[in-house]
Amino acid sequence: MPSQPLPFAEPLQWTSKRVAELEESQTLAMAARSRALTEQGFEIINLSLGEPDFDTPAHIQEAACQAIHDNYSRYTPVAGYADLRKAVVHKMEQDLQWKVSPEQILFSTGAKQSLINVLMAVLNPGDEVLLPAPYWVSYTGMIQMAEAKAVVLPSSAESGYKISAEALEAAITPRTRMLLYSSPCNPSGAVLHREELEAWAVVLRKHPKILVVSDEIYEHIRFEGSHCSMVQCPGMADRTVVVNGMSKGFAMTGWRLGYAVAPLEVANACVKLQGQFTSATCSIAQRAALAALQGPMHDTQRMCDAFRERRDLAIAETADLPGWDCPVPDGAFYLFPNISSWFGAIWQGKPLGNAERLTEFLLEEARVATVSGDAFGSPECIRLSIACSEAQIKEAMARIRLAFQQLLSQNSLDQGS
Repeated sequence: MPSQPLPFAEPLQWTSKRVAELEESQTLAMAARSRALTEQGFEIINLSLGEPDFDTPAHIQEAACQAIHDNYSRYTPVAGYADLRKAVVHKMEQDLQWKVSPEQILFSTGAKQSLINVLMAVLNPGDEVLLPAPYWVSYTGMIQMAEAKAVVLPSSAESGYKISAEALEAAITPRTRMLLYSSPCNPSGAVLHREELEAWAVVLRKHPKILVVSDEIYEHIRFEGSHCSMVQCPGMADRTVVVNGMSKGFAMTGWRLGYAVAPLEVANACVKLQGQFTSATCSIAQRAALAALQGPMHDTQRMCDAFRERRDLAIAETADLPGWDCPVPDGAFYLFPNISSWFGAIWQGKPLGNAERLTEFLLEEARVATVSGDAFGSPECIRLSIACSEAQIKEAMARIRLAFQQLLSQNSLDQGS
């Protein structure tokens, strides 16, 4: 006879503590929720995911097809094909005047893997990572997985979502091991200019044990001036990791290809890790990436121009929206307004209270999916992706305006914009 479970037996717990304590990505969670509502017949405008709505440029697609015909179907070196890494060497020298070797470059399955490779390779339990907020949603989860501690440096709409060199210096302790940031920034669209990076570098040069990780995935979606990087600041090139990838600037989100350019010791450690986790990334995607890095940039420029127009449209459509404080983003394709003055509004019998509940309000009442700023370290904000058509942007902003007007009519609130 089959054995019977003992009375009052505790249910088995298969998942690890690290997974149980890890929060789900709120951007992916909201995207899944909006898809589920769409499948139920609701007309949802999804502004939760940062995914360009353009097709991958034709010359990149053709390179991938050719790679299949040429039978690029074998395992590649863990760090990626040699010619692809040499293409990044050339790009770094041309774009950033940064001389690196192919051995410093590692291709991975998306920039997200590049980032977790670096964090797992460098951080020890208890190390501190300086994290200017707002920050990309997955940074904190990655730091947690590396058993380190995120030290959040808050900013505000008034500061353009940038932190000062003084704030950076005040946050440094003997346990500080890393500074992690993105520019152009997801979610705020803020861009760090050369003089701002140099002001940070003045501080960092006093603390040589701090490694800088610069997430530059949005480098090609910048609306004024040329891209600049921490590696261009004197004394910082040998202690900075640049993470980049193909997703945003080349509309290759599904191709899953990112890369890190790191000090040799860090690069070798990342290769060691990746060799155990996933080994090399997709061979066909690598051949496509080579075409992207070596090919014409007019499609990328066309996309950037379109994102600029969408940004201008979205800013114009929300300029007089009550309780909406949104700096004009200089890059990426997001709006990140402070909407905290709405937290006192009564909805469904109780105050909204926080940004997460406000995103629920917008989903249910406006049928627009957004993401709470809590996920990005700025709980007074929400993020809206404008990587969609102008028609969708207009319709989404019209829905949001109507929902707020209806809420305002039911509440007596001071809603200065």
